Amino acid sequence: MLLDSFGRIHDYLRISLTDHCNFRCSYCMPVEEMEWMPQSKLMSIDEILSLAETFVSLGVKKIRLTGGEPLVRKEFPEILERLSDFPVELTLTTNGVLIHKHIDALKKAGVRSVNVSLDTLNREKFHKLTRRDQFDLVWENIQLLLKEGFRVKVNAVALHGMIEDEFCDFIQVTEKLPLHVRFIEFMPFAGNHWQSKEVVTASQMLEIAKEKFDVSKLEDKKHDTAKKYQVPGFAGTFAFITTMSAHFCGDCNRIRLTADGKIKNCLFGKEELDLLGALRKGEPIESLIRLSISQKHQALGGQFSADYEKADPDKIENRSMINIGG
Repeated sequence: MLLDSFGRIHDYLRISLTDHCNFRCSYCMPVEEMEWMPQSKLMSIDEILSLAETFVSLGVKKIRLTGGEPLVRKEFPEILERLSDFPVELTLTTNGVLIHKHIDALKKAGVRSVNVSLDTLNREKFHKLTRRDQFDLVWENIQLLLKEGFRVKVNAVALHGMIEDEFCDFIQVTEKLPLHVRFIEFMPFAGNHWQSKEVVTASQMLEIAKEKFDVSKLEDKKHDTAKKYQVPGFAGTFAFITTMSAHFCGDCNRIRLTADGKIKNCLFGKEELDLLGALRKGEPIESLIRLSISQKHQALGGQFSADYEKADPDKIENRSMINIGG
């Protein structure tokens, strides 16, 4: 069991397979000319499996594969297949553009839930935001996942100046499709030019929803990061991930492993320990994992307070989102 100094049990591991991505979303990867991690610094397949095995032995029950975009890694099918041998819930976060090429592998591995990042339902806005003209393919792949029986969560970052016009459109989509749309408050990371005034909070979005829809609050489960709602009679649901306006650190059970094998005990934390380096030297891994968890801050990586409006992005030490893993 991985227990931190605040009594939180950590049993959910997010593994970034690569820092590469085939999109160029500004809030995640602010420049086109990225310096990618060299292959020698990335975890190999065997190294991913070795580290994952250690985490599972320490009580991890759920593993999510992230990136960058995890599906751009050529060894993805093999990694997925081998991880499926572990007694864990296996899931995935993706931009959706390559889902059709891997749908059979996902089914074979027992994946039942997939998160798809989609910040707009407008084709032109999608092109501008991602710098890729792939909206139609992403939407087709979301419908393919539904057809094949997957539970699909759509992650939309609530970007000021865009989400206000599309918020109700996202909710309307859940009338006929059993999608679970989750609106994520804009968070600060290295290079994404975050400002507190650009945060559209859950309460602001909920007010917009109530102007058009009858809204019912749904029950939130333990460790849920999303506060769930539904329009009665609709097939799907919508929710808010309130990282900025009402953090949920008190119940956090998440651990992150970056593509270069560093353990991060918090999305916002600056502290990292090099598991991959230790593994390659034949040094003990379990003690490093336990040390990382024991050093976890009570909230928000110890970098800013619950009053996000006072946060100074220039003083936050962290990687860019694409280098952390979703």
